[in-house]
Amino acid sequence: MIWNRFIDSSKNATFLFKREFLEYHKDRFQDYSLLFFKDEQLVGLLPANRVEDEIYSHQGLSYGGILLSSKSKFDDVFYIYYSLLKYLEEHNIKKFHLKLLPDIYTKLPSNEISYLLFKTEASLVRKDISSVIEYSHQLQIDSSNRKRGIKKGIKNDLIIKEEFDLSTFWNEILIPNLKESHNVLPVHTVSEINKLKNSFPNHIKQYSVFHKNKIVAGATIFETDSVAHVQYISANKDRQQLGSLDVLFNCLINEKYKHKKYFNFGISTENQGHYVNKGLLSWKESFGGRSIVHEFYEISTKNHVLLNDLFL
Repeated sequence: MIWNRFIDSSKNATFLFKREFLEYHKDRFQDYSLLFFKDEQLVGLLPANRVEDEIYSHQGLSYGGILLSSKSKFDDVFYIYYSLLKYLEEHNIKKFHLKLLPDIYTKLPSNEISYLLFKTEASLVRKDISSVIEYSHQLQIDSSNRKRGIKKGIKNDLIIKEEFDLSTFWNEILIPNLKESHNVLPVHTVSEINKLKNSFPNHIKQYSVFHKNKIVAGATIFETDSVAHVQYISANKDRQQLGSLDVLFNCLINEKYKHKKYFNFGISTENQGHYVNKGLLSWKESFGGRSIVHEFYEISTKNHVLLNDLFL
């Protein structure tokens, strides 16, 4: 463990940095996660990994950013960010790659970091589009294709089950589909996703669709207090004829997660945000999803000096 201290002499506040080992993905990334302390109290954290002389918001996580305590005011966030950049420069880190946490995941208004990125001349290097349903302004399904698909699913007696072991979905649907369509494997192995689910049983859910006792589709959901986020979606080649995905998402949106603030379908962009998968985006929008962005920035750590005269 590495500790470092930065003193704000005007308020006699001490910020401590504790470098922690992030167990998950430990074999894939050189961890550089940090905890932020003020007067011995934890006030924030940064899941991160190191690649040579650069630090990234952890590349093994869908979302990232500097996570803050609800008690953190602008002054606190300023010192966290300023001291972070200074700490990284002093440890020979030249670039900091930060992916901001989308606003739907924050419990309180929290755009302090966005302002500080502006002040330190951060470069916007990527934007992804995610499709989101906000339940307080939920749109009704008006797509004739979706309505037909839902009717097909009902007519074909499809059964939706919550599964506690994700192996069937992984091995019979997700892996074969990704292999055939993109010649890739899921980011998580089946053992990893089952381990994650066992560690966070209330936050990771698997919903699978069965036709005549055979799995035909499924979706893996990562939950927060306010958001149901779709991490994986996949179905077999009969999805159009069966209506498997349509009936599944109608159930997830209008039954399973109607108590949430948001339903997040996930991104529809590819190649670092430069291209939009139009068909995928259109399918999500047909359920009432609308676009938000997930932003990625690059900051020169030496630019902490640009904050020296911030306050009047």
